[in-house]
Amino acid sequence: MDLTVLGALEFSSIAIGILALDEMVKIAPIKIIEARTICPGKYLIVFSGDVASVEYSFNKGYETGKNSVIDSLFLPMIHQDVIPAIGNIVKTENWEAIGIIETLSVVSSIEAADIAAKVGGVKIIEVRLAIGFGGKSYVKIMGSLDEVQAAMEAGTAKAKANGQLCMETLIPQPHIEIKPFFM
Repeated sequence: MDLTVLGALEFSSIAIGILALDEMVKIAPIKIIEARTICPGKYLIVFSGDVASVEYSFNKGYETGKNSVIDSLFLPMIHQDVIPAIGNIVKTENWEAIGIIETLSVVSSIEAADIAAKVGGVKIIEVRLAIGFGGKSYVKIMGSLDEVQAAMEAGTAKAKANGQLCMETLIPQPHIEIKPFFM
């Protein structure tokens, strides 16, 4: 299955989110990356597949959720580094600078990661999805200082415009003592 297409729906209702999940997998063959409750009492579905399947499922989930949809994302050309970083830590040797984008929704963090990765030269090492963070999520980016700065500017612009940016930080030349917490 081609994993260059990503859809995400974030619902204010757990019951509606589960109903949407069922409707989405019935309408098209998609790969569910995440489907679970998140804080505070929301439901998240992140999925991938071919363009048509993701689009059909996305539309069905959105239609099912209607007023319960908090945030949504349909990315027909997601950057290849983002999906492996969702819920995982991706190893990297470049230890020159770290950028962290903290958002108020899961969808906005995935979108920020995609935009940051597309700026180029950086590695998306983690996209953490709202587990015990009060519904917030974050993205960790590593690379050279100039590349991380450019990626952070691009990645935060959309979240800022949508009112979903919580915080951003850039750590140039991080101390070696914090490395175990990033790998």
